[in-house]
Amino acid sequence: MSRFPRFAGALALVAMLALGGCATAIKPHETTGAPTLDFQSMALNPSNGGELIKADALQAGDIILTAENGLNSVGIRLITLSPVSHAAIYMGNNQIAEAVGSGIRIRSVDAMLADEATVVAFRHPDLTAGQAVQINTFVASHEGKKYNYLGVMLQAPFALERRMCELPLVPSMVRDFCIRGIAAVQLGLGRNDQFFCSQFILEAYRSAGLPLTDADPRLINPGDLLHMREGDVPSVMIHKPLKYVGHLKAAPLVAAAEPLGQ
Repeated sequence: MSRFPRFAGALALVAMLALGGCATAIKPHETTGAPTLDFQSMALNPSNGGELIKADALQAGDIILTAENGLNSVGIRLITLSPVSHAAIYMGNNQIAEAVGSGIRIRSVDAMLADEATVVAFRHPDLTAGQAVQINTFVASHEGKKYNYLGVMLQAPFALERRMCELPLVPSMVRDFCIRGIAAVQLGLGRNDQFFCSQFILEAYRSAGLPLTDADPRLINPGDLLHMREGDVPSVMIHKPLKYVGHLKAAPLVAAAEPLGQ
């Protein structure tokens, strides 16, 4: 690999960090029509426009995004510049399905809430009850299958390289084309019978005939799913924005002026 892509990726990473973890897009000004930068905060929280909900507010097919305080979660959030590090799907009957290191598993919402520091739910506005059943059928047919470790390992260099596509002045269509091009080089050809967490969500929705995006599921991380919500700016083109359902659990916000180590 030449030095230029690495240097460009590093510059893009610095630029994204400087934006404070915000997605951006170019939109026309409301009155003048002139191109303007639109900054979207990723810090959705019950104290910042969100709300706390109970598990009985969930519907089968809802997408669950989470973050915990462990090193793995922190590492994923740093690489992807996202407040979430894991994705799961709600199956109904207080159960969620997820791809983890041991493989595809089903567990209770209560077990998930006990393990995670932040748990937030989103809903596809067009998902029907029949499609939710198809998603559950897909989950059941893949339960116990192996985790896509290779896909996760390839995500780290890809996450850096793609930053050059996500600079603030890059229009959404160009961003989408750029990311897909880098993914074709960085991710190559992979198996379609093993999944990491967000890839599993994309494939489950595809199996129900309701794809979230036409982009390769292997390039989508939990942060990308978060950006697919209404009012945010997704990195790849999507068919329909996800609706925010609410937080089942939220980590307390740290005051900005609080000194480190205290």
